[in-house]
Amino acid sequence: MRKVWLGVSVGIGVSFSFVALLVVGTYMVAADLIGGAGGKAVGLAKGSVPSSYEPLIQQYGNSCPAINPALLAAQLYQESGWNAKAQSPANAKGIAQFIPATWASHGVDGNKDGVRDIWDPQDAIPSAAAYDCSLAKYVKDVPGNQTHNMLASYNAGAYAVIKYGGVPPYRETQNYVKTITTLAKSFEAPIQKVQPSQQSAGAIYFAQKQLGKPYLWGGNGTPEQGGRFDCSGLTKAAYKTVGIDLPRVANDQWNAGPHPKRNELLPGDLVFFAYDLDDPRSIHHVGMYVGGGYMINAPYTGAVIRFDKIDSPDYIGATRVTQDGAKALPRANSA
Repeated sequence: MRKVWLGVSVGIGVSFSFVALLVVGTYMVAADLIGGAGGKAVGLAKGSVPSSYEPLIQQYGNSCPAINPALLAAQLYQESGWNAKAQSPANAKGIAQFIPATWASHGVDGNKDGVRDIWDPQDAIPSAAAYDCSLAKYVKDVPGNQTHNMLASYNAGAYAVIKYGGVPPYRETQNYVKTITTLAKSFEAPIQKVQPSQQSAGAIYFAQKQLGKPYLWGGNGTPEQGGRFDCSGLTKAAYKTVGIDLPRVANDQWNAGPHPKRNELLPGDLVFFAYDLDDPRSIHHVGMYVGGGYMINAPYTGAVIRFDKIDSPDYIGATRVTQDGAKALPRANSA
């Protein structure tokens, strides 16, 4: 849903030339942004992880050279979607989804309270980092990328990595390595400029054609629903037309790519709004940036799909959607 005080809407009668000027002008300005200095992404993007876990991830994400805070965040999100009470059919437990036998040998008392509690994030998050680092140590002499070898060991076992001299030729393991390293980009605070999306123009084109349609809670644009959408239904449908399959829920779409800064936004970026700017789980609205400080969005019941300004107190940030980023998202979290 969308709060009424978001901003004064731009009339539906505004011609599409308005959007065209915004898009062209924004891309012209963006030439300077994309040509910025390179460098390795470090740390966590603001609001990318729940604030209650951020200090732990920042601290233990630097436990060894094979991991970093963004990679650790990606693993935790992939495993549990930040649910500290998660339990899988295979009896994996907690935010880090440890099997009890693995926990018995690798669990640590992170908060020094005398108890190694598989359900306590203050123990489970340090334990996940420690386990990663122990795997990295096992395969430290294997050629190739140490982070990839560590992740492959997590999925297939250190013996397989040693046997094959790197990531083994198992489809599941190769997919796991790609998924985690791709998902990690959605948690990084980059010091280099984020590359533009190649599919954004097509997504905007679809969203433009929906202008003026009444909002529908839970709307996916089906004929039975009269082609109507809610906020995340609109963004999902727009990117579906260019071959990118986003999750259904707005706060899951947040992790579909890296997070450009406010002054680096380009048309097609998804812009998000949250009740708590330090917790992405509180995201309640998403729109599609078109340039000039405006987005196309499906605001709330009683309104129509329209242009709105993005600058409001609940703006948490933006995501530059990528195909690999969308594929890496754990679909089990989309409820």
